[in-house]
Order: sequence, then C-alpha cells, then structure tokens
Amino acid sequence: MELNTEPIQNPSENQPTKITIIFPTNAYFMSGIRDFTLDAIKNMSGFTDQWAFRFQSVVDELCNNAIEHGSSAGKDITLWFSITKNYKIEVAVEDTGTGPEPKTAEQLNKLLAEKRAMDPTQLLTIRGRGLSHIVAPLTDEIHFEDLESGGVRTRVIKYFNNQDNI
Repeated sequence: MELNTEPIQNPSENQPTKITIIFPTNAYFMSGIRDFTLDAIKNMSGFTDQWAFRFQSVVDELCNNAIEHGSSAGKDITLWFSITKNYKIEVAVEDTGTGPEPKTAEQLNKLLAEKRAMDPTQLLTIRGRGLSHIVAPLTDEIHFEDLESGGVRTRVIKYFNNQDNI
C-alpha cells in the first residue's frame, strides 16, 4: 500500500488537504482504509464524529465495489481524499476495469437510478444496495467517470453545511 500526502504550503481553512492511497485489489487492506478514513475525517475536516463514521461507510462501500467488481487481483485501486476543513470532503475511488464485473460510467448511472427508484422493501437480495442505499443518501454529489486507461472513477462529495440531512 502506498500513501501520498501533499504538503500544504501556508495552510488555511480554504485550502484542501489532498491524500492519495494506492492499494492492491485485496480486501485485506480495508481495515486500514476504514481506520484511516475515520481518523482523517475526525481530525481534519471539522465534520462531526457521527459524519466521520457515516463517511467511513461510504469509503468502505466504494472501495469494496472496486475490489469486488472493477479490478482484478494483482491490480491497484486508487483512493484519494480532498478535505477542506469546514467546507467539504471529496473522495474518489478508481478501479482498473479488469475485474469480473466491470461497469462503465453510463451503466453505473443507470444502475444507481434504477436501485434508487425501487421500493426498499422490494430489495430482497443481501447484496447490491451499497451505492443506492449507503453512498447516495450519505453524500451530496456522486459522479461516475470513465477513465481513458480503462475502469471508472467514482467521486463523491459531502458539504459541511449539509451535515444534518440524515
């Protein structure tokens, strides 16, 4: 696992802290990712502890989707954070498109819309609810982008002034 933190020149509350983590397609690393996410949000964002735990679930879901569907074993997943204190948290996860069930940005947008439109009581499977019932409700924006190298970047944003919406 590789961790890169961009140093801040003349830090201010308006300047984001950017952190990039590159890790192998392996669920083994998720415990560390969850711990890091929680600590980073609690200590760097100004968000409440409750939102730190919620966003930990968001990052966990995005990374697990990349591991399970988007990247094959032996490939890397890129996770990046951009945290602007008292303003927003932005997270992106990039898969390689080499996994057993890779999707395009268009397919993910369609899947998300279909799942969000469903009656939650009709979702009878154990799996397949993460984007629509964890990630989307806990974020203010969600974007999917096809990467030129293959794969998809999923980017989510949570604004500080919108912490009370759940």
